[in-house]
Amino acid sequence: MKEFPIKRAFIEEVFPVKEVSEESAREKNIRHGHISTLHIWWARRPLASSRTTSYASLIEYSEEKEDEIKEFIKKLAKWENSTNSKIIKKAREDIKKSLGYVPRVLDPFSGGGAIPLEALRLGCEVYANDYNPVAVLILKAVLEFPQKYGRMKRKNSLGAEEIYNPLLEDVKKWGNWVLEEAKKEIGKFYPVEENGDIPVGYIWARTVPCQNPSCNAEIPLMRQFWLAKKKNKKVALYPYVKDGEVKFKIVGDGYEKMPKNFDPSKGTVRRAIVTCPVCGSVIDAKTLRNLFKEGKNRERLIAVVLHNPKEKGKKYRVATEKDLEIFKDAEKYSEKKREEFIDKWGFDPVPNEEIPIVHTITQRPFAPRENYHIKTWGDLFNSRQKLALITFMDKIKEAYYKILDDLKDRKDIEDKEDYAKAVVTYLALGLDRIMIYCSNLGYWHVTGEKASPAMQRQALGMVWDYFESIPICESFGWESNLDWVIKALKHFSQIPPTENNFIPKVSQASATSLPYPDNFFDAVFTDPPYYDNVPYSYLSDFFYVWLKRTIGDLYPDLFSTPLTPKSQEIVAYKHEGWTVEDGKKFFEENLKKAFKEIYRVLKPNGIAVIVYAHKTTEGWETVINALLESGLVITASYPIHTEMKSRLRAKESAALASSIYIVARKMQKEEIGWLNEVKEEIKKHLHKKLDKLWKEGIGGADFFISAIGSAIEVFGKYNKIMDYEGNEIRGDKLLEYVREIVTDYAVKQIIHNGFADELSPLSRFYLLYRWSYGTSKVIFDEARKLAQSVGLNLEKEWNKGFIKKDKEYIYLLGPHERKLEELKEPKDLVDVLHKVLKLWEKGDKEGIIKTLQETNYLKDSFFKFAQAISETLPKDSKEKKLLDGFLVGRENIIKSAKEQRRLDEFF
Repeated sequence: MKEFPIKRAFIEEVFPVKEVSEESAREKNIRHGHISTLHIWWARRPLASSRTTSYASLIEYSEEKEDEIKEFIKKLAKWENSTNSKIIKKAREDIKKSLGYVPRVLDPFSGGGAIPLEALRLGCEVYANDYNPVAVLILKAVLEFPQKYGRMKRKNSLGAEEIYNPLLEDVKKWGNWVLEEAKKEIGKFYPVEENGDIPVGYIWARTVPCQNPSCNAEIPLMRQFWLAKKKNKKVALYPYVKDGEVKFKIVGDGYEKMPKNFDPSKGTVRRAIVTCPVCGSVIDAKTLRNLFKEGKNRERLIAVVLHNPKEKGKKYRVATEKDLEIFKDAEKYSEKKREEFIDKWGFDPVPNEEIPIVHTITQRPFAPRENYHIKTWGDLFNSRQKLALITFMDKIKEAYYKILDDLKDRKDIEDKEDYAKAVVTYLALGLDRIMIYCSNLGYWHVTGEKASPAMQRQALGMVWDYFESIPICESFGWESNLDWVIKALKHFSQIPPTENNFIPKVSQASATSLPYPDNFFDAVFTDPPYYDNVPYSYLSDFFYVWLKRTIGDLYPDLFSTPLTPKSQEIVAYKHEGWTVEDGKKFFEENLKKAFKEIYRVLKPNGIAVIVYAHKTTEGWETVINALLESGLVITASYPIHTEMKSRLRAKESAALASSIYIVARKMQKEEIGWLNEVKEEIKKHLHKKLDKLWKEGIGGADFFISAIGSAIEVFGKYNKIMDYEGNEIRGDKLLEYVREIVTDYAVKQIIHNGFADELSPLSRFYLLYRWSYGTSKVIFDEARKLAQSVGLNLEKEWNKGFIKKDKEYIYLLGPHERKLEELKEPKDLVDVLHKVLKLWEKGDKEGIIKTLQETNYLKDSFFKFAQAISETLPKDSKEKKLLDGFLVGRENIIKSAKEQRRLDEFF
């Protein structure tokens, strides 16, 4: 049996974390041709980090060429170089030179396809697997179809061979046919104005009746009244009351002057609390939800957004009776179209499947269903939106048969049914893109003057006033959305075939039971689910119910169930009757099974790179435990910034800024490690690694997580770790030791050495908390582990001083949030600092000097500590502003204190 031949991969020794992080974060702003523009998939990994970590795992480490390879990896990370034939060719040649052959690579959790796409770009034989049928369909569109039909050969007029892309041309051609046919049928429901203004969309508000019996007005629920809020353009809807009814007019630049005391940012509803604009009475959140559950809510057409091809920018007008009549006509036609569709295709086109009420351990993804009784997937669209989607669905289904007819005389396409299926798959994905803009959970983006789609995060959030975009218009409709799909397809098609013209294999299976033989893959690169972060199967039902109706007959194996399969999905759910522990246990056990499957299908010595980005160390340690028990040996780990630059949400829960890339091998573990020796080994290894991490600019919570990963490189290579009394030592005990080393190192680095050993546990905790989490709240267990590492019992300290507990969260009070009375006799350094800052805020210089003298903190270390805290905080922090203001006058305080001392000595 052939082993994976690389003895030590480049990534196991070194990796240019900083540069790859920068490219990965920058990638969020790249649009044209990027995989993210094909179809929504949640928590998709950046292409830059996927490409470079895969490459660095498949080439052998060379000390002589280390700098040269690092420079090449930096080039490889750039999006601009992803289609640079010279760079991609070199990457492929390097991999083949290191291995001696083209590697076979698997991603068992392929999701949106970023990781397998990059393995394909590197010339690997790619196998992509996912449990979710929507993901499998996306993978076919990303990997399989572009390689099958996007790079075909033919002879040109001169007889020379050329590459052409019939798939791209046919998606364009038939996409245009679908649009033109849809326009003929539903264009009349989006009429152009007499002056040539073209409607872009409509602004709607959900409404509820005022609960004041003497009022009973219909209240439009609007979060705010802005229509355009730009530097050079301010336009708003102005609500006014006439005959007991709320009416609107357009005010602002280019319209009637905006009234003086009118603030468009204050709508009628905030945090589900409604204020009636007619009588001023208030409806509380509970009552509002009950009104929705009782079916007493309605909706109202408020305004029309337009543009004129001869003019710049968007225009607005208040909706009229005529607009409402057109909508009612569309509503009637929608019912007729629905009946015709049933007769023609044999099923109801409107998804009547119920949206579930589902929770993960910490997420509640469907607020509209749970709180506002928006019951079925079809309820997420108004009548005209449903009509548009049914019409496009009808035309896509027709297109399939027309494509088959069109292919009869074409000799370049052998499997005509498969090719026609490929073309309409992209059209169906285009329809999915329209859906997120064409639902009653999208809204009008006032600073960009554009449509904002539903599903912008990993949940469906409630929207009070929604934007109905026009699917046949140019701006947010079929044309622009299919164009994104086409650009992505064009990019995928530019990836040259593998050396042996291998077409990527896409499979649907649980990662706990992979359909591959033992010892089959050279490498596994994957991004497993992050504990309870994303309820994939439930979110993807939003698309599944429409895809099943559009192309489900072409993929009977993928769309055989009423909704996406869920029983084997590895997510920490809190199903009915389940406790938090049940959800956690289910996740841990199944992730362990998945990692054991990775071990089984890997060749001996085969390499795996596993990405993890859960926001808590608890979630991350779950992965580590599963890895350790799978038999895989962790050989390296790196934190790579894959999200937005700043992911600490002020006053909210903290989150990691990085994804951790864990490198592991299928290799023989050492039998027994003795605790004292392993501890010494960890200490030595960690200090070397921590220096590297610090130089790379890794900070805060990411630093702790990365350090844990580095430590596991040592103790993860043993089957067992024993103490000299014969007790087996579990991983959690070793992690406690690791945290002690890391906290001690971090404190010394933050305060630039000098007096780190003098700090009390409380002061160390305060400093490290601010460095790790800023002013954010932290889940209790996170804070407990941090406190434990500095020798502090958190349970004995909270709600006594600056440490506060709020439900399952811990947060720290800053000086501006404390009262002077509580700080009368401060003893710990943090309390002294807080009292001094309170006195400085009051301008009490004498009080500051007295406090510092009485507590014996009138010394350099006190000011260094204050400076260190300041350096950990964000610029807009109130605490930082206080600290910086105080530190500016430190010399003056010291000078005044010395003069005071001389006077005291004199008298």
